[in-house]
Order: sequence, then structure tokens, then C-alpha cells
Amino acid sequence: MSEIITAGDLNIDLHNANETGLFKWLLASFLMGKRIQGAIAAKAYQVIVEQHHNDTPQKLAQCTHRQLVSMLGQARYVRYDESTASRLLALANKLNSEYAGKVSNIVAASADHKALEKRLSEFEGIGPKTVEIFMREAAAVLF
Repeated sequence: MSEIITAGDLNIDLHNANETGLFKWLLASFLMGKRIQGAIAAKAYQVIVEQHHNDTPQKLAQCTHRQLVSMLGQARYVRYDESTASRLLALANKLNSEYAGKVSNIVAASADHKALEKRLSEFEGIGPKTVEIFMREAAAVLF
């Protein structure tokens, strides 16, 4: 079992459930939720968000599939690079179209933890592991 990577380890501020922090933590959780080493997932997060400044769903949605594959490759996140790139775009597009680009709107539409978990799992590529990672830290600031 690999070590647990926290929002703090990635310099993600979840204080007061701020939108920027929630999106960054969802993105990091998404990358860590795959069967890939935590360090590689963390590096992929850093490449996408810190190096390339894709820190909002709007910016992420403007990336091409090829650009995302390249960013994932920079981090050696290569085993699932094609499918992950597609799912990252799907995540950003669904967040933008159904929730006005705000993770906090997913929360607002959810009555409780279970409802939030169900809504998150409706995103392509978000399974139980990603939901578990996200909720591990986000739940404390959301409800």
C-alpha cells in the first residue's frame, strides 16, 4: 500500500471549502484514484495545475486531448494516459455544463455525504476509490 497523499502535501487549501481548493482536490483525487503510484499521480497533478496552470474546469476544458496526454506523459502517468486525458476532459465539460464549473454547486445540490458521493460517481472515470480519496478530506469542510 502506498503512502497517503493529502491535500496539504499538494499545497491545496481546502479551508472554508473554497472553490479553487475543491476543484484542485477533485482533480488530484481523480488522478490518484487510478491504479498508479501515488507519487506519479501527484506529479501529474503538479504538471497539469502548477506548470500548465489548468486550475479551473474552464481552463482544463480548453486543453486538447493531445495536450493532456503530453502533460500526463511528462509525469510518467503513461499507463492510462489516453483514457485519463479523455476522462479529464469529460470531467471538466460535465462540471462546466451541469454545475456551472463549480464543485461547490455539486455540494449545494447534494443533501448529504451520500448524495454528494452519488453525484461524484456519475462523472466518467470517478469510481469508489476517487470518491473515497476526495471525501477523506473534503467532507470535513463541506458538511
